Amino acid sequence: MTVSVRLRAAYRASDYVAAGVTIRVGRRSAAMDALLQAHGSRRAVFVTAWNPYSRKMPPGWNARMQAALLDRLRRFRTLPADGGWRRWREAHVLAFGAPQPLLRYAWLFRQNAVVIVRVGAAARLVGSAKE
Repeated sequence: MTVSVRLRAAYRASDYVAAGVTIRVGRRSAAMDALLQAHGSRRAVFVTAWNPYSRKMPPGWNARMQAALLDRLRRFRTLPADGGWRRWREAHVLAFGAPQPLLRYAWLFRQNAVVIVRVGAAARLVGSAKE
């Protein structure tokens, strides 16, 4: 991931929330484990189309891009989610399933990174750079 140390720290300090469950990068969550299992999955990804490369965009633009992302994710089981730190908030989607295809969508929507959650493991911040 080619983002600044400061931005990486902000991602790690952010709360990511889906279905009332809050997680943080680097921490394990029994509540997230239960949410994943309730949806028949061992892993999921927090992904967004808001604010590409962490550059603030107008609300209408963000809404259109998020709708386009949701359309692309129609083959995945998803839940509405959000992420934020201090006054910065973004709509996210928690998409259940293998991370690789979801990383491609993050790259397509110009996102620096996603947060991957797995049953029994700490949440991980993973860059979305095309490989």
